[in-house]
Amino acid sequence: MRRIMEKRANFGSKMGIILASAGSAVGLGNVWRFPTEVGENGGAAFILLYVLCVLVIGVPLMISEFVIGRHTHKNTADAYRQLTRNKPNYHFSFNSKLSTFNFQLSIPSPWIFQGYLGVFTSWFILCYYSVVAGWTLKYLFSALSGQVTAIDDSAAYFTQFTASPWLPLVCMVAVMLMCHWVIVRGVQGGIERYSKLMMPLLLLIIAVLVVCSFSMPGSDEGLRFLFKPDFSKIDSGVVLSAMGQAFFSLSIAMGCLCTYASYFRDDARLVRTAGSVAVIDTIVAIMSGFIIVPAVFSVAEVAPDAGPGLVFITLPNVFQIAFSHVPFIGWLFSVMFYLLLLLAALTSMMSIHEPTTAFLLEHFHLRRRTATWMVTLSCIAVGTFCSLSFGPLADLSIFNIHISIFNFFDFVSAKLFLPIGGIIISLFVGWKLDRQLVYDEVTNHGTVPFRAFTVYRFILRWLAPIAITLIFINELGIL
Repeated sequence: MRRIMEKRANFGSKMGIILASAGSAVGLGNVWRFPTEVGENGGAAFILLYVLCVLVIGVPLMISEFVIGRHTHKNTADAYRQLTRNKPNYHFSFNSKLSTFNFQLSIPSPWIFQGYLGVFTSWFILCYYSVVAGWTLKYLFSALSGQVTAIDDSAAYFTQFTASPWLPLVCMVAVMLMCHWVIVRGVQGGIERYSKLMMPLLLLIIAVLVVCSFSMPGSDEGLRFLFKPDFSKIDSGVVLSAMGQAFFSLSIAMGCLCTYASYFRDDARLVRTAGSVAVIDTIVAIMSGFIIVPAVFSVAEVAPDAGPGLVFITLPNVFQIAFSHVPFIGWLFSVMFYLLLLLAALTSMMSIHEPTTAFLLEHFHLRRRTATWMVTLSCIAVGTFCSLSFGPLADLSIFNIHISIFNFFDFVSAKLFLPIGGIIISLFVGWKLDRQLVYDEVTNHGTVPFRAFTVYRFILRWLAPIAITLIFINELGIL
């Protein structure tokens, strides 16, 4: 295979930087996981805690990934390798009257592990995330054809679909090829161009759906649930849930933000960009709550804490009841909602696909087309097993543990890889990187003021590692 080094691309505009980074953060977790967490943890009180955690923990970690990526202008793995390049770790010298013996021993820095972990984590997540993205495509077509508003038993409908050996696979491959079509076109012609198209459309759909949800009878009770905080429900579990949602919602430790930052121009303002991304991500999450919770409260037999099945099992009941009252509005509500889910899934898939593609392209000097196909085909191959774990491979266990392949991928990435990566990032930037280097990056060499730099360093050194460790322990069920 002929090797060729392509000229490294950059985002072409500040708006492209913000929308692409926001697209990385905005995903299915914002649309279904956040409303579920709100429903399970007391409504407005949880929202306040979530916003606080985004500001105190999420934004500093996002800035840290931006620092690593923008300073090196390399893929995630090579970025850590460059920043940890040092002299031999150990030097031995033996002198005698006859001769002098010198021996040097170089041991790779353990920090390099995070670079490769970030690349692997993004690929690992994409393998099973594409399966869920495929479900959104299927439900979008079902909504367009009117099936969603005519389902008699939504739970049976969902189970029958996911247990099918072929239809979920076709949908998964279709969304993977959509993502591939964008990534293979590069940074400006692919990621930036389609982020500028999809993110405004996503925000427009959210605004329309909020109006539709507010207009449903009985939705005022849902609004009271969202706006009236019940602080009596706040306990350590709710606080940890808010920290976990903030951490996972912003796509931290997946290699996505670091990779995107490597395409930033040198005049990009890292703190402002991180703030803009956090604001957009939080708005999408809260507005998703405004869509789902009032609509759910308008249907007496549906609970706001229905869990992950909320999107594919519970909400079709809401759409069906809305359709029975106002047919066109109910149909439009269902179509726009699943289109919103598909767009959110695709913007995240683009960002999850790129870290591995960039690594293969730059580390092994492959063409972008070759690297993109390698990632796409490998994810389809592994994703096939994740998809079939709901059907023909449902009884297959992992390491003699009764857990499906899909759930194994979800557990390992969410409960292990992401928390460990977050802890390493905070310690690496807080303790390992030179203070002046970090300061120069976040202030653009002193041209952009950042008066909270001391607070930012304190968060990275102490608060973030402790908080993420608590999340880690809680997610494992130890607390």
